[in-house]
Amino acid sequence: MGKKDKSSKKNKRNPGTSMTLGIDLGGTKILAGVVDEHGHILGTAKRKTRPERGVDAVIERIASTAFDAVEDAGLSMDLIDAVGIGAPGVADYNTGVIEFAPNLANWVNVPLGPRLQNLLGTPIYVENDVNAGTFGAATAGVAKGFRSVVGIFPGTGIGGGLVLDGQLWRGARNAAAEFGHMVVLIDGPLCGCGRRGCIEALASRSAIERDIAGELRGGRQSLATEYTDSEGRITSGALAELLDKKDALVTEVVGRAARHLGIFTAALVNAIDPECVVYGGGLIEACGSFMMPIIRGATYRYLIRPVEPENLPIFEAMLGDNVVLVGAAMLANASLKTP
Repeated sequence: MGKKDKSSKKNKRNPGTSMTLGIDLGGTKILAGVVDEHGHILGTAKRKTRPERGVDAVIERIASTAFDAVEDAGLSMDLIDAVGIGAPGVADYNTGVIEFAPNLANWVNVPLGPRLQNLLGTPIYVENDVNAGTFGAATAGVAKGFRSVVGIFPGTGIGGGLVLDGQLWRGARNAAAEFGHMVVLIDGPLCGCGRRGCIEALASRSAIERDIAGELRGGRQSLATEYTDSEGRITSGALAELLDKKDALVTEVVGRAARHLGIFTAALVNAIDPECVVYGGGLIEACGSFMMPIIRGATYRYLIRPVEPENLPIFEAMLGDNVVLVGAAMLANASLKTP
């Protein structure tokens, strides 16, 4: 089959509609998509990030991926009203500067927004990736219609996002909702941030890997040995397979992580009292069918004020890999309407 012909809709869009481009910048991949004002994806493109090639090369790859996504949608860049980018780490939304990105080598105080605006010729809005994902769930996903939403995204680490009164809450220093680094166990396991006892050190995929590897070194038997590399790494997909096989060790460790997350979620609800909670991220995408019932059960058990589940839904994000790009695009759309 030949390449799809999109010439019939080239340089066209419905009058009065807004088209924004969302970009998910990750440590391994760049995912871009053209999104309409209702959150529908019209075209996408994907590239490897290649952070080892340096900041300049990554920015060029972001721009190329953006143009590819626009072409896939049958449009041209001059018809894109704005671009939203969800990036790892701390981002200054007002200036478009990435202050620090832990998964991108040497990304410190990188003026990503201004540089991309020069390359793409359209307004650029830069946001933390999980903030964007939470906003995406609240505006075009499972939490659409809810005014206060807590987002928790377990993966290699644990990211968080917070929507209050329909607005993304960034905090006084652009560091709100860093839920993964809230200490929940004094003198607990060492976290990647250098502190001990963060929820990320107890319930992320990295924490699960560490605990499984420790048990294997201690002589526990598990099929996990067939899925673990020489450095003890095991993917979320592999964990899901092992859960399906009812591996005793993996079931125990992942179940314990899910209970930690549930108790932690109850603490957040006790503090914030949101209308709903959304769970996303790679670990939940792969293992949600096993983890979410445990998370929900522990959350409702530890609430200071009993709440019926229907009055505090705990959703699993359903936008999958696209949740960050959709959220970033929707943020860009909202920013155009609210200077």
